[in-house]
Amino acid sequence: MQKAFAEHLESQLASIRAAGTYKRERVIATPQGTTIRVSDGKPVLNLCANNYLGLAQHPAVAAAAKEALEKWGYGMASVRFICGTQGVHKQLEAKLTEFLGTEDTILYSSCFDANGGLFETLLGQEDAVISDELNHASIIDGIRLCKAQRFRFRNSDMADLEAKLKEASGARFRLIATDGVFSMDGYIANLAGICDLADKYSAIVMVDDSHAVGFMGQHGRGTHEYNNVMGRIDILTGTLGKALGGASGGYTSGRKEIIELLRQRSRPYLFSNTLAPAIAGASLKVLELLTRSTELRDQLEENTRFFRGEMNKLGFTILPGSHPIVPVMLGDAALASRFADAMLQKGVYVIGFSYPVVPTGKARIRTQISAAHTREELTRALEAFAQVKTELA
Repeated sequence: MQKAFAEHLESQLASIRAAGTYKRERVIATPQGTTIRVSDGKPVLNLCANNYLGLAQHPAVAAAAKEALEKWGYGMASVRFICGTQGVHKQLEAKLTEFLGTEDTILYSSCFDANGGLFETLLGQEDAVISDELNHASIIDGIRLCKAQRFRFRNSDMADLEAKLKEASGARFRLIATDGVFSMDGYIANLAGICDLADKYSAIVMVDDSHAVGFMGQHGRGTHEYNNVMGRIDILTGTLGKALGGASGGYTSGRKEIIELLRQRSRPYLFSNTLAPAIAGASLKVLELLTRSTELRDQLEENTRFFRGEMNKLGFTILPGSHPIVPVMLGDAALASRFADAMLQKGVYVIGFSYPVVPTGKARIRTQISAAHTREELTRALEAFAQVKTELA
């Protein structure tokens, strides 16, 4: 490496450390769960995984993965259109389509890839994409890959969205892109308002529902069910790596013509290895569990309501809402980092989020509640938050 370039990199890293935003990866020495052990330390309560329904450690899911491993093998060593499509992949696509209430589904290795391969496949320079300002990085990067005109509207601001739709009136096609739930804030998108504007201006609607599918809505289908707009969303993307088992993999689901074109043209689909069979098999079991009972969703809702209420009583600044993402706003990046370290010392694993993950001055501890958390565990976390708040005041 050139000396000047190496010095440039060291300077950037030093600046990140000085700003208190350097991200250290703690090594977990146990399976994922509500209680984990970091390296060789004592067990700690995990309050920051995307394990919303507790399925990452569910014995039936693990058993289904083992069964699929035995039946279908470890990996495909191929992409889908060459020799990478097994019956288990088609079964999962069909079950996801049924569960989500759409016309067809295509699997990806991650939702990041699903979003990365979406926009350039569907849109050209004659088109326009109007994106919520708080959308996930994968949507932002996917939009950057396409040649469409780009517009950004203020978070869930329907007046601003309408203004941007009017501004893009000369485009051949207009696509509105939004998260179903905004991952850093836990805010739920106003999909009813978005669909009304899409109908008014003949726009296409795309929703990334990664932080909602599996537990939001009457049957856990996601924000399109929660907002009563099923059948009005053209494109749904999502992940198998959060509520739906917590492993990896993603999908795009929606109008059949869109899915068919993605199979022909979407680069991450065409040039990435097929989803591992064990993940596909486990995901089928997850969907079976979710359609059989609402118990996990009910428990998650109860846990979330309890934790949000008690944190407000303790005087923390909590972004309002009902989602199990519960951001504890601290503002200062260095404080968020110190707060997370102090919580770990008290046996609670949380992470401080700061720039560039969130805007400067809006650092936070993003807690995430799971159906697997017991009331005793949540109470212990609340006690730790109260103690650290006093110590760092």
